[in-house]
Amino acid sequence: MAEKLVIIGNGMAPGRMLEHLFEAAPGKFDVTIFNAEPRVNYDRIMLSPVLSGEKSFDDIVIHGDAWYIDNGVTLYKGVRIAHIDRAARTVTSETGIVETYDRLVIATGSVPFIPPIEGNNLAGVLSYRDLDDVNAMMLAAKARGHAVVIGGGLLGLEAAAGLAHQGMTVTVLHNAPTLMNRQLDPAAGYLLERTLVERGIKVICKADTRQIIGDKRVTGVRLVDGTEIAADIVIMAVGIRPNAALARDAGIAVNRGIVVDAQMRTSDPSIYALGECVEVAGSC
Repeated sequence: MAEKLVIIGNGMAPGRMLEHLFEAAPGKFDVTIFNAEPRVNYDRIMLSPVLSGEKSFDDIVIHGDAWYIDNGVTLYKGVRIAHIDRAARTVTSETGIVETYDRLVIATGSVPFIPPIEGNNLAGVLSYRDLDDVNAMMLAAKARGHAVVIGGGLLGLEAAAGLAHQGMTVTVLHNAPTLMNRQLDPAAGYLLERTLVERGIKVICKADTRQIIGDKRVTGVRLVDGTEIAADIVIMAVGIRPNAALARDAGIAVNRGIVVDAQMRTSDPSIYALGECVEVAGSC
């Protein structure tokens, strides 16, 4: 009899895991996936070309609906798991679906870090992590207008380039002296800034954001030095954090991420975790 394997999350990491699993042990597992997003597995790395209009969602799908059917996988789309009962070996969704498991894989990914600045909850303040974020940005870009991207790392610069390609006037705010300072030395960061400026993107480094301005909807950003920049949308791209809350609530060992060993096993031997939600040997 096949073991019951339940997977929480349907990103690139569990998708690749299943490809290997179906090849190495065909028929061994009866697989059920709960995906908080209302869609199939897609390549998040390719969200930037979708934002710029160079690709469509269909172009970045990794596993379409037929793949799940062919492999006998039950996929719940748009269904978020709210609780793991380790004693009963069940998971329960926010909509009341209860599923038993022999083995459980937690692949909840990461969540964007939103700086605790005034106005960060206004309409028009967006993060950049999934297709819903991209769709919201593309909708806002139809009116052209001004976009402010807070964060000059890779993700923020990809968002800035995509929005500029869609016709928005874009300003990038970065609190370090040069762009992508964790990956590039100052000289390379300066060259990158010059390239972006040549493409029509304004860059302000050593910029500390004090407040996002607006009543119910964002109208601008105010810096610590008093500078105000008009904005119809603000993109938060200042980093990510492992999405480990579900595991923590279930009593599974969590530091910054879900603690796993070299076999991706958590402190519960029947539960595994993989992807951006995990911590291995002290690193996330």
